[in-house]
Order: sequence, then C-alpha cells, then structure tokens
Amino acid sequence: MKGLIYQLKSVRKDKFCIMSFLLPIVVAVALNFVGSIDLSSLGEFHFGVTAKATTSEVNTWLERYGTVTVYPTQEELIAAINEPSTNLIGVEMADGSIQTILSGDELDMFQQTAGTLPALYEQREWAAQASVQVLERPDMMAGYQNIFIAITLIVAMFMGCTFNAMNIISEKEDGVALINEILPMTHRQYMMQKIFVGFVFGCLSAILTAAICFRLSFTGAAVMLALIVLSAFVSALIGLFVGKLSDGMMVGVVYIKIVMIVFMAVPILNYLVGARNKVLSYICHLIPSSATFEGIMDLANGTASTAVKDIIILALHCVLWFLLYLFVSKRQKKHI
Repeated sequence: MKGLIYQLKSVRKDKFCIMSFLLPIVVAVALNFVGSIDLSSLGEFHFGVTAKATTSEVNTWLERYGTVTVYPTQEELIAAINEPSTNLIGVEMADGSIQTILSGDELDMFQQTAGTLPALYEQREWAAQASVQVLERPDMMAGYQNIFIAITLIVAMFMGCTFNAMNIISEKEDGVALINEILPMTHRQYMMQKIFVGFVFGCLSAILTAAICFRLSFTGAAVMLALIVLSAFVSALIGLFVGKLSDGMMVGVVYIKIVMIVFMAVPILNYLVGARNKVLSYICHLIPSSATFEGIMDLANGTASTAVKDIIILALHCVLWFLLYLFVSKRQKKHI
C-alpha cells in the first residue's frame, strides 16, 4: 500500500504525465465545441462586383447562388480576388453577358463554378423554368469527427504507458531501481504496483473524454468501459517494456513517441485500407490500438454488438503482454 501511495505522490511532480492526462480531455471539449459550429458557410460562393461593371439585375441573379459584395473600384476588387485566404469570384459585364475574374489559387470547385457561370447566365431564362430541389447540405465534419474522437481516446488510454515508462526511467536515474531489486517483492507484486497508477489514470482520462464526446446507451456505455479498461491495461503493460528498455530519459521519450505514432497510425491505416485487404487488417490487429479504434468507431456508428470481437482481441492482448512481461523479467533476473 505504501508503494502505491509513493507512486501517487510522484504523479504530482511529473508534468509530462499531467499533460498526458489533461490533453485528451481538453481536445474532447474542443471537438465537442467544433461539432456544434456551423461550417456550411465555408462552402458558399462569394462574388465580387463593382457598381460600374455590373447592373442591379446581374447582382440580383448572382445572389441566388451566393453572397455578393460590391467594391467601390476595380483595383479594390482585384485586390480582394488576389487575397490568398479567399475564394472570391469576380464578375463583370462583357458584350451583353458576364465574365469571371480569378486569381488562379482558388479551389477546384470555385474554378469550375467560375467557368460555368457565364454560360449559366446566358441560359438564365431557360434555367428559370426548370424545377429546383434544394438538398440538405452535408456536415463537413461528420466524416472526420468520429475519427478525431477515437484517436483522442487512444491518446487518453496511452497515458498509462507514458506514466509507467517515465516512472521506471526516473527510478533508474535516481538509483531507486537498485533498491527495488533487493526488496522482498515478487515479479507480480512489482508489476501490479507499477501498473496500478498508470492504469487508473489512463482509465479516468479516457472515461472523462468518452463522457464528453459520446451520449451512449447503457449497453454502449458498458462496451465502451470494457474497451477503455482493456486498452488502458495493455498501454500500462507496454509502458513497463519501454521503461525497461530505455537507458535514459531522452531515449525513453523517443521510444514513447514511436509507440504513440504506431498506436495512432496503424488503426487509421487499418480503417482506411483494412476493409479492402483482409491480410493487412489481420496484421494491423497485432497492434492493440487497432481493436480499440475499431470498437470506438462501431460505437460511434451505433453498432455496439460488433465491438464484442474487438473486446475479445484486446483481452487476448492483455493476457499475451502480461505473460510476455513475466517471461522477460524472469530471464533478466536469471542473467543477473
């Protein structure tokens, strides 16, 4: 018990671990806030005209397709079009029709619209007779927000790896590791003492993040909790390996960054390509975060039943990593 209290006290001194704990929660709040912002205006068309180069009839017609800004002079209109942060389409009269002015750095959608606009204006009388059906504009963040949330949760669960690795490396540098080797503790006792704090704080960070991002049913919440607990346990175990393999603080930080990149990159690769390549999907599931990511995405899409497979995969990871750590620790003890 005293060992656990000592581990808890060390958390307050480790700013790296505190940042790892709070960062996913802050990101979750930001994602929740961004999801409530209407970004549809980013896809609207913006037209720029001058009072001398167009007529009120043209301006009224353009307002059917977007917003119209009237500039006092041609020079100000050209400056606004050339502004890199805008997709402004300049419009002016030419031989009874209209022509568009572009700077050339606009997105393809706006360039295609500018190329079609003169022909559409010439056929405006025929176009007015056609029936128009306005479709609901799709949410620009809908396809990405769930991915961001899943990655944020994985980072939250990764907190246990960070703490355990940093804790073991600090004890090595302070000489505490030598004292631990002569204490009357079994491998399992030492292992559970090291895992406990990172595991608990990883679970707590992930639970708070999930509570902010999701509104789950009782069944969905139970599945999410299982994913969090198993993932945090595996992350804490991997943190023990990182701590054992690292000779110094800088080496440990490099290893943690590598593991974090693998934890985030492999699930996204599996999500984007794995559905079309079963062999690649099986290989990606050798990384425990792939099952976590897949389960979270299933919950986000309202299919909690399919996440049971991911829970089984994570449970197997927990057993295998636990046995592997015991095996490596015993071999090191024998060589010593």
